[in-house]
Amino acid sequence: MKLASGDLSARIQPSEARDEIDAVITGVNLLAEELHFIYSDLEQVVAERTTELIQAQAELRRMAMTDALTGLANRSRLRERIIEALDAAQHGGRPPALLMLDLDSFKTINDNLGHSAGDEVLVEVAGRLRASVRETDTVARLGGDEFAILVPNAHKDDVRAIAYRVLRSLQRSITVGSASVWAMGSIGVSIGSPGDTAATLQRDADVAMYVAKSRGRNNVQLFAPSMLEATQERSRMAAELRSGLETGQLSLYYQPVVALATGRIIGLEALVRWRHPERGMVLPDTFIPLAEETGLIVDIGRWALAEALPQLKAWNAVVPGMRDVKLHVNLSAAELLRKDLLDDVAGTLTRCGIAPEQLVFEITETVLMTRETEEAQVLAKLGGLGVGLQIDDFGTGYSSISYLRSLPADTVKVDQSLIKGIDADEGQRDFVAAVLQLIRSAGLQAIVEGIETGGEAGRLRELGCVYGQGFHFSRPVPADAVVSLFNADFPPA
Repeated sequence: MKLASGDLSARIQPSEARDEIDAVITGVNLLAEELHFIYSDLEQVVAERTTELIQAQAELRRMAMTDALTGLANRSRLRERIIEALDAAQHGGRPPALLMLDLDSFKTINDNLGHSAGDEVLVEVAGRLRASVRETDTVARLGGDEFAILVPNAHKDDVRAIAYRVLRSLQRSITVGSASVWAMGSIGVSIGSPGDTAATLQRDADVAMYVAKSRGRNNVQLFAPSMLEATQERSRMAAELRSGLETGQLSLYYQPVVALATGRIIGLEALVRWRHPERGMVLPDTFIPLAEETGLIVDIGRWALAEALPQLKAWNAVVPGMRDVKLHVNLSAAELLRKDLLDDVAGTLTRCGIAPEQLVFEITETVLMTRETEEAQVLAKLGGLGVGLQIDDFGTGYSSISYLRSLPADTVKVDQSLIKGIDADEGQRDFVAAVLQLIRSAGLQAIVEGIETGGEAGRLRELGCVYGQGFHFSRPVPADAVVSLFNADFPPA
């Protein structure tokens, strides 16, 4: 009966008669034995295939949860671990902490040395992060040059120690081929509170990380609610700035550049102003960095060019000698990558009947000295149009002597910070004299901005400075007040 029920290990006992029925019984027993072996082999194969399938599923899951380049957890795995840590905190543990890290100079490494070198740097950074944490912590790569570290059951002192170990580990150079590079980072830290979700923990760490970047990079910032409020305020202001550009809240003011020896206006710098209907006049130091951060600076730059050149055409028609006056317009790094920049500049100049030599683009020295191949080509083509190029804010960025002669520029605008105390401090006067001599030696002309007193103007002229700009001559004025500037009598320095 056992055999009939499927038990292939059972056997039918033959009778003593050894008759035909016994022969059938023997055949059935042999068939059962053969089937037993077949099913045993089949069961073993099924078991092996099941094990292989489980292992393959586990490997697929591991791959789905792992960053292919560094072997770290990826974004999905990090979120899973955060949820686990938050759940554990609800059952008596401490809430987790999350560190968000963004490398400060990775784009430069990638651009200068190539993506394979960039990958080597990311792998090395991943190893340093692993070595800086505890076994219970999770290190993840979120994509690009952004990493995260989850510290479960977090104690504030432990989190702080981990953050600064990570920061120190990135201070050491990384050797890539024959080059040594540095991949330092900005770190934002969010320590969880009861009721936090994975989304809020990540949001707060991300906000703190961007604050770290805004405070000079290569530092650690612990999230505070005021940071989120400031971020939300910046988001509101960014939306209002976009709306302001579309609804005509922006305007251009103009500040004269003056020849110190004669008081004659030789240039006008176009400066963007934002008159907000509720906030009033918003300072450029507030909204220009915001525009750069959001990419809106490209639209503002396009608008400024379209606004300034027709205005210059109008002045050319009514102001004697105006065609010898240069219009200075600021050009951001993002605008250098604008595909239609050259066509826009050339077309607007042609439509307005303005000689290219009457337009000067002011570009910060940081942009000029870190320009990549595409940006360098755009600068060369702008120069080929006949447009002037000026180094803006000289003295606030790299100020590298070795770069100065090779920059595609005609003039240098010396930042006002370099002339502070020039009236009373003989050492400062010697320093400014050396800067001016350096600029002249590079075959460039200097314009000093931020001149606020006649004494400063006089000292600068004594030191050989030819051109100046600042409140001593005039504050920036709206377009309809510019003609009267040419009727003003700016005294020689």
